[in-house]
Parts: sequence; structure tokens; C-alpha cells
Amino acid sequence: MEERVDWLVMLLIGLLILIWIAYGIRSWLFKPLPARVPDMPINDVIPDHPAVDLLEKAGYEVFGGKIKIPLLFEVNGEDFHSRLFIDFLARNDEDRTYLVKVARNRLPMDWTGSSIRDRLLPYFLLYPGCAGVLYVDVENAEVACIHFDWDEEDWNGYDE
Repeated sequence: MEERVDWLVMLLIGLLILIWIAYGIRSWLFKPLPARVPDMPINDVIPDHPAVDLLEKAGYEVFGGKIKIPLLFEVNGEDFHSRLFIDFLARNDEDRTYLVKVARNRLPMDWTGSSIRDRLLPYFLLYPGCAGVLYVDVENAEVACIHFDWDEEDWNGYDE
């Protein structure tokens, strides 16, 4: 009789360990996004623009128009307001969402790592679920697809 109780306790402990492992794997695989990441608003109004035609020729479907993202910074008790703009939302044939930025003559893109970081990193950090940013240069009829990832090779490799 005592052996049955021992086996029952061992079985119960084993079952609890399996549940704990399964929960850990599930939590690891389906990590939620940070609580402060807002849902991406979608503006259904898509104006006629040459960038839309370029995106469609490149194989993207534009499904959202210009979005204004209001930002608030508090510095030493003083509030500072700013905003970011996303020109369009597009998706590819794999149904992956891209943020679209249209090139501006008054602020040309310098295609260096630091310039791309300074100009586009806020969008990747604000909406990490997006597949990337499409940078549309209407004047040169170009669509650049920019993806972001961490550089594991240079991680903690601070050069003095």
C-alpha cells in the first residue's frame, strides 16, 4: 500500500515538472511585446501619390495612408511634444506589413549605417512586429526595403 502512495506522489511530481517545462517553453516561444507598444493605427484614406504606383509595381499592396504618431517626452518635469509620421502602410504577397517612408528633397537619405539608424530606427522600435521599412524615392523611381536586426557579431565589442 505504501508503495502505491510513493508511486502516486512521484507521478504527481513528474506531472507538475512536465507542466512547468511546457509553460516555460510556451512563454519563451510566445513572448508578448512590451506593454508600451501601441497598436498600429490604420488610416483607410490612401491619397493618390506616385509612391503608391511605385510600391504596387514593386509587388506591394498599399493598405493604409499617412499616420501621425504623437510623442510626449518629459525632461526634468517639463513636457516636450513631437510626432513621427508614417507615409503609408504596405504589405507584400506573404502578408508581411511594412512601414513606408517617402523620400523628401529637403531631407535626403545618406545611405550609411549611422544615418539609417538615426532616421529609421524609431520606426523599428515603435512597431517591432513590422517586417521592415520601405523607403520610396519617387524622383529616382526606387523602393528600398530596409530590415533591422541586432548585430550579434559586434555585441559588447566596444572599441576604445
